[in-house]
Amino acid sequence: MTNPVVLEAKNLVKYFPTVSKGLLQRSTDSVKAVDGVSVQVRAGQTLGVVGESGCGKSTLARLLMRLLPPTSGTVLLDGADITSLTGRELRAVRAKIQMVFQDPVASLNPRHSVGQIIGTPLKFLKVKSATGAREHVQELMELVGLNPEHYNRYPHEFSGGQRQRIGIARALAVGPQVIVADEPVSALDVSIQAQVLNLMEKLQRDLGLSYVFIAHDLSVVRHIADEIIVMYLGKVVESGSPSDVYSTPSHPYTQALLSAIPVADPRAAASHKRTVLVGDVPSPIDPPSGCRFRTRCPRAQDLCALEEPALIDRGQGHPVACHFPG
Repeated sequence: MTNPVVLEAKNLVKYFPTVSKGLLQRSTDSVKAVDGVSVQVRAGQTLGVVGESGCGKSTLARLLMRLLPPTSGTVLLDGADITSLTGRELRAVRAKIQMVFQDPVASLNPRHSVGQIIGTPLKFLKVKSATGAREHVQELMELVGLNPEHYNRYPHEFSGGQRQRIGIARALAVGPQVIVADEPVSALDVSIQAQVLNLMEKLQRDLGLSYVFIAHDLSVVRHIADEIIVMYLGKVVESGSPSDVYSTPSHPYTQALLSAIPVADPRAAASHKRTVLVGDVPSPIDPPSGCRFRTRCPRAQDLCALEEPALIDRGQGHPVACHFPG
């Protein structure tokens, strides 16, 4: 039986207006950060979002969290439309969806103790715990692998991996259904990355959490995701299960990303063929006509400039936005 959808985005669009120089400072154009993205997150599963810097991953995360209002499109949480909620109504939604940020240093207030940091959501959202607030915070600290006796310590007294555990405990404080993790391990050492990923998987099994896991490291996403979307310049270019995307990548951009993953075995590395993309990523202010990837694509033809490819299954077994999938 398929798990129910807990978080869904329908045709999300986010344009940021640019401001001209001079006295009037009028809006002259828009940065098309996210342009028509639709995703689903199912209960107890992980949606992985991958792509290079500037593709719109973090903007998508903030739209799903409603930290940013979308230009158009809809965000549904548990089937309820949260797109236009504000004030007290939006605050109530925060108890169901929380975020873990990329930088475990910048995301924690250095003037607050760990107990204050983890306990703040309980006060702000007025969530009552079965035990007292201090006891609940210490239970959360133990749950994420921190010593509860360090309740009164400050962020600078912890390592990077421990700080990220503090961030995870803070996200768990109000008992959310969904956690949006924006590159939660990219700032950590490789050995610590594995520990944090294992912790997140354990929490998912024990608490039934759903994750939106954003990363630029495809090997990390493969380890944790149930579904994957690949983004390029504000668009989803390929989606499917990890076996679909990694075993039979069909979009040339996905193939290039996968070819860039280092190969540990020297014998296999000798025969590993790297796909090197030419040119730079186009400006999101003025993206190419038709397929946005065509200016860097080795398979581009005239049709690619005239018609934007739909994200559909063209016989590969999963959706791909390419007129000539490989």
